[in-house]
Amino acid sequence: MYTKFFGLNEKPFAITPDPRYLFMSERHGEGLAHLVYGVTESGGFIQLTGEVGTGKTTLVRTLLSQLPDKVDVALILNPQLSALEFLTAICEELHIALPQDKGSAKALVDALNWHLLAAHAAGRRTILLIDEAQNLSVEVLEQLRLLTNLETAKQKLLQIILIAQPELREKLAGNDLRQLAQRVTGRYHLEPLSKDEAIRYIDHRLKVAGALTEIFDERAKREVFRLSGGVPRIMNVICDRALLGAYSRDMRKVNRRLVRRATAEVSGQSLTPAVLKWALPVLGIAGLILLVASLWSMNRERGPEAVEIVTQPVVAAPADAAPETAPLTAAAEPEGPTVEEFLQNAAATTDVEAAMRTMAKLWGIRYNPADGTACAQAEAQGLSCLYQRGTMNNVRQLDLPVMLTLTGTDGVTYQPVLVSATDTTGMLAAGDNSASFALEDIADLWFGQFLLFWRPPNGVVSALSRGVRNENVRWLRQSLAALDAEYKGEVSASDLFDEELEQQLKAFQQRHRLQADGQAGAQTQAYINSLLALEGTPRLSSGR
Repeated sequence: MYTKFFGLNEKPFAITPDPRYLFMSERHGEGLAHLVYGVTESGGFIQLTGEVGTGKTTLVRTLLSQLPDKVDVALILNPQLSALEFLTAICEELHIALPQDKGSAKALVDALNWHLLAAHAAGRRTILLIDEAQNLSVEVLEQLRLLTNLETAKQKLLQIILIAQPELREKLAGNDLRQLAQRVTGRYHLEPLSKDEAIRYIDHRLKVAGALTEIFDERAKREVFRLSGGVPRIMNVICDRALLGAYSRDMRKVNRRLVRRATAEVSGQSLTPAVLKWALPVLGIAGLILLVASLWSMNRERGPEAVEIVTQPVVAAPADAAPETAPLTAAAEPEGPTVEEFLQNAAATTDVEAAMRTMAKLWGIRYNPADGTACAQAEAQGLSCLYQRGTMNNVRQLDLPVMLTLTGTDGVTYQPVLVSATDTTGMLAAGDNSASFALEDIADLWFGQFLLFWRPPNGVVSALSRGVRNENVRWLRQSLAALDAEYKGEVSASDLFDEELEQQLKAFQQRHRLQADGQAGAQTQAYINSLLALEGTPRLSSGR
C-alpha cells in the first residue's frame, strides 16, 4: 500500500526468496561459489549452513536460475521423510519411472542407478539438492551416504548438496554419522551481514524496487543493523514495517525512531498483528474473515489516500434508550506525561471494549458487550464501522472520532480513541481519562490502523459504481450537488449511476485527494457524510 507513496515499483523487503534481490555480500558470494562448485565438480557432499534468515534459500534459488543446460536437479524441500519415501521423492523429481515393487528400497535404488548411468553416458550431470537438511533423520542420512556409492570407475554419478541450519553440523559430528561426515568435501557457513554490508543491503533492495531517492537515512540504516544483528530476514521485516509507519505519518524518509517503533511492533508477542487482537470482539467471526481477506487484498497497488477494507453494521440503541453524551473538548498543548506514559497509566481502559464504549457515547448510542459484537448488535440507527489503514491526514480529513491502535516501545498495543484534533494536537480518550498530545507524538506510536463509526445513507452500506440503481445513488447525486459550490444545474432525480455521475464523482475525489476511481465506496461515502455535517454526528474538529 505504500509503494506508490515512495515511488516504488513493488515492495522492496518481501521475505520471499526472490533471486532478483540477492545482495552479493562477500559471504554470499563465497557461499554461492561453493554451490557452483558442487554443480560443476564431481565429489561427495557439499554442505552450506547458516542461521535462520541469513539467505540460504535465496542462494539456492539463484543457483537454480543459473544452472547449465546439461544439469538435472532433484530438489527436496521437505526432508522429513522416511528412507523409502525419500528414495521415491528423488525418483519422482528426476522423472524416473517407479518400479513395480515400490515398497522395495533396493528396487528404487536400482532404478535410480540405471537412470544415473544413462544420464552420465549422455553427458549430463545429476544434482540432489536438499533444503532444510537439518531435519533429515539418521536413517535417511545413512541412505544418502549409500547413494554416494553410485559411481563409475572415475567419478560419482550423484552430487549431493545439503542446505541446512547449524544443527546439521552438530548432527554430523556424532559418532554414528562419522562415515557420512568424512564424505563432505566442501563446507561453508553463511554468517549475518556486517554493518557496512547491511547498509548496502538496504540500499540495494530499494534500488531494485525502483527507488530514485534515499528513503532510509543513515542513522536509520545503522539502527536496522543493530536491532537485527545483520540477519537479512529480520532486516526485511523491520524495514517493511518502518516503511508502513513512515507512510502512515506522511513522512518521505524513515528515521531511527521509526525503525525502533517498527522493531517494537514486530518483536516477541507483537508479531501477531495488533488488529487481530481487537478485530474479533468488534467485528465477530464473519467480520474477521472479511477483515483478513481485505488485509490480504491490500497488497494490490492502490492509492495511499484510499484503502477501504471492512464495512459492517455497528451498534444501535434500544428504542427506549436515552442517548448518552460525552462532551470532550480539545485541550491546549500538554505539559505532563508522554503518550506512552498516559496509555500505561490508563492501561485498564485502553482495550477494545473500553474504546467501543467511548465511541458509542460520542455517537449517542448504547453498547453492551454482553449483547454481541460491536459491529452486529443492532441496525436501528443505521450506523456502520469502517476499519482502515491510512495516515493522520486521512483521519483528519474524515473528521470523525476514531479508535487508534498504538504500539508502545515495549511492543504492547493500546486502543485509545482520538476524540478531537487540531492542526497540531489531538485528544486521546481511554475510559474516563483523556489528555491532549502533539499529533506527531501520537503518530510515533501509530502504524496507520484505525476504526471509525459512520452513518451510511438510508441506513444501508452499498458500494456505488456505474450501472448500480438504488436510492443511495440518488443520495449521492444530491450530496455532490450540495457540496459543489459551482453546481447550479437542476439535480437529477435518477437513481441510476450513469457516466455523467461517474465523472462528477471522479472530479470530487480528485479535489479531496481520495482515490479518483469514480466509485463511491465506504470511505468516499463516509467523507461525504462528514462534509455534510449531519445532525448528531460527532466531529474531530468540533471536539464534541
